[in-house]
Amino acid sequence: MDAAQIIACLNALGVGERETVRARLSEAREACRRLEPELALKLDEAERALATADLRTFRKRVETVIARLGHLK
Repeated sequence: MDAAQIIACLNALGVGERETVRARLSEAREACRRLEPELALKLDEAERALATADLRTFRKRVETVIARLGHLK
């Protein structure tokens, strides 16, 4: 997955059941590990926030990753 594909995947996270969101998040995190490992850590934080229903932190971490990936394109 390249940066544009990861961005598309992360932008689609707002739709679907929780397990679907977690699966997409995991897929994006693995792609980030190969592309930019620091961003994978942010997605780890997003997943922990999702697990505790802290949706504000979840969206903030995902949006941070999207913004940084936008600079890599």
